[in-house]
This record gives sequence, C-alpha cells and structure tokens, in this order.
Amino acid sequence: MTLSPARVSVGSGVRRLTATLYGYAFLDDFVLLYPVYALLFSDTGLSVWQISSLFALWSLTGVFLEVPSGAWADAVSRKLLLWLGPLLTAAGFALWVLVPSYWAFALGFVLWGARGALGSGALEALVYEELERLGAADRYARIMGRARAAGLVAVMASMGLAGPVFAWGGYPAVGAASVLACVATAATATRFPEHRAISGSGGGSWAATLRSGLAEVRKDRSLRGALLLIPAVGAVWGALDEYTPLLVRDTGVAETAVPYVLLVIWTGATAGSLLAGPFERLGTAGFAAVLAGAGIALAAGALTRTTVGLGLVALAFVGFQLATVLADVRLQQRIDDDAGRATLTSVASLGTELGTVGVYAGYATIATRASNGTAFALFALPYLVTASALAVGRRARSRRTVP
Repeated sequence: MTLSPARVSVGSGVRRLTATLYGYAFLDDFVLLYPVYALLFSDTGLSVWQISSLFALWSLTGVFLEVPSGAWADAVSRKLLLWLGPLLTAAGFALWVLVPSYWAFALGFVLWGARGALGSGALEALVYEELERLGAADRYARIMGRARAAGLVAVMASMGLAGPVFAWGGYPAVGAASVLACVATAATATRFPEHRAISGSGGGSWAATLRSGLAEVRKDRSLRGALLLIPAVGAVWGALDEYTPLLVRDTGVAETAVPYVLLVIWTGATAGSLLAGPFERLGTAGFAAVLAGAGIALAAGALTRTTVGLGLVALAFVGFQLATVLADVRLQQRIDDDAGRATLTSVASLGTELGTVGVYAGYATIATRASNGTAFALFALPYLVTASALAVGRRARSRRTVP
C-alpha cells in the first residue's frame, strides 16, 4: 500500500518531534550531581535546616518566575526558552563545585529555579500544539509518558555512573559531567520544531496573555479542577525526592552505594511514566485508588528504615509518577487553544512550587525532631486526603446526574 504524501509528512513530523523530545528529556536529567548534591551540601557542613532553606529558595525562585515565564512562552518563542534554561543550570552547577559554600549553592539554585520556570509550561505547550497541528494530539499521553520515562532512565543512568565517577574524581568530576550534560541539552533544544505564530493570545504582551489565561480559569470549573490537581499530585513527592538520598543513608547504606540503591526507587518512577499511555483513560475512582495506594506504600516503606522497605517507596513512586503524567494530560485536554497553554500550565506549576516550599519547611521541622523515615511517612497523608476528596467529588457528581 502506498502512503499519501500528507500521511508521510505527518509521520515524519511526529518522529522528528518525538526524537528531539526524548533526547532533550534524557540529557536534561543526565546529571551526575543529582544523587550526590544533598551529600555535597552535608559534607560542606550545612545543617538540615540550611539544606531545606536551599530547596525552598529553589522553589521560591520558581514561584516568582513561573507564571511570568509561562506567559512569556506564549508571547515569544517557546524554543528560545527551552535552550536558554539549561545554560543557566550549567552556570549554577559550575559554581557548586568550584566554590562550594552556602551562598554559591544558593545562587546555583536561583539559576536552576529560573531554568525550571523557563521550561515549565513551554515544553508541554510546544509538544501538545505541534502534535495537534499534525493531527496526533491523541498521542500526547503516550509520548509525554515516554519522555518522562526517558528522563528517569537518565536519572538512573546518572546514578549508576555517579558512583564510579565520584570515586575517581570526587565532586569536581561529577560537576563537570553535569555541566556538559546541560550544554548538550541546550543544543538539542534548538532542534525542536515550532510552527506557531509568535504573537500570544493577548496581542503579543505577556501581561495580556496572563490576563487572558486567568480569565479562562475563572470561567471554566473543570479547568480549575485540572489546575488544582497538578499541585495536589506533584508537590509532595516532588519535594520528598530531594531527601531520598538521606532516607537511603539512614538504612545504613554506605555513601558510595547510595546512588545504586536510589536506582530501585527511580525504576519505579520510570515504570509509572510508561504506564501513562495504557492508563490514559483511567477514571476518577481509579485515579483516587492510585493515589491512596501510593500514599500507603510510601508510609509503610519509609517507616521500616530498611533497604527492603525502600522497595515499597519505589512502588509508591510508580503511582505518583503515573498520577503526575495523567494530571498533566487532563489539564492539556481542558485548555482551549486561545487561552494561552503555556501560561495555564505555568499557573498549575506555580501551585506545585508553593506546595513544595511548604513541604521543605515541614520536612525540616519534622526531620530535625524525629527521623527522615517519619517525615516521609507523615507526608503520605496529603495523598490520602486528595484521594478521599476525589472519591467524594465523584460520588457527588454521580448523585447530581441521577434523575
């Protein structure tokens, strides 16, 4: 059978987009500093409170820049923001290993936070709208799930390499490798296709774009719900992720073996990403069950304070990552093309950043007085609350539809 030129063009367009996306996602997370930077802070002499303050500064940077950068992405080139951001992170990582100190770490996190804000919203919007242009928007969940999986595979690869590289050259060696990965990410971003008119949804002004997007949120109740679901799912486990090396070390694992143990947890998160396609049509009841099950597994695994219990933490990360991808899919499907897709995605990310700051503060308070395992277990409770709220809301909607 001979394929029509239009079909061939669509296929090649999707392949170019996905190849660039998967490469970008992999390189963006192929950072050898990931599994050891909490240890770098600790070895430099920082307390748990100081480490948590750095994480909070990281999130606060995103809080201040998240929505303006999303509106900017709708008003200018999204590809521009996607290659500029990794260069900021490269500068931050270089500071960490060249002049390790609290203030160098703080500046590095500001740069990293700015990078996150530039890419957040812009990437999802670019991918969704390019797929929509190609008539392949129904593949978004599968493609983004695989992209997240590519990023997590990169995290696991960096964990596997961090051990021997660290043993060979210490923090300077893993820092240099991380800077090179960021530069490669920026180069890959220049390969993204972008066919949208660079005018924004409010006459080209990022402020007008922001006003237009927020007006859409006020009008659409289902859109508000999708926006709120993003931080409800992603804020807590996204913050706890930063403390997993400390949780692992508390089980008695040697520092050089911490990256290998973390591979188990991130294998779970990778599986969650790959399940996004098959579970794309998961209903509200099923979504609530995933969150509840993941929360229970997180609490039980953390409280055991053993390497066996970390298997349950890995299972929890399966559910959290799956729910995170599906929450993004629900949001993208509810955004009207004229509403400013990157802007609204950034609004959702802003909620995540605010929640994350709260988790960092709470974690420092709990872990200082108790243990890392206790802190992880207590932060499983928000997921049980969210699951209960989803279940109650579903029953209420069902009663309203019954004649």
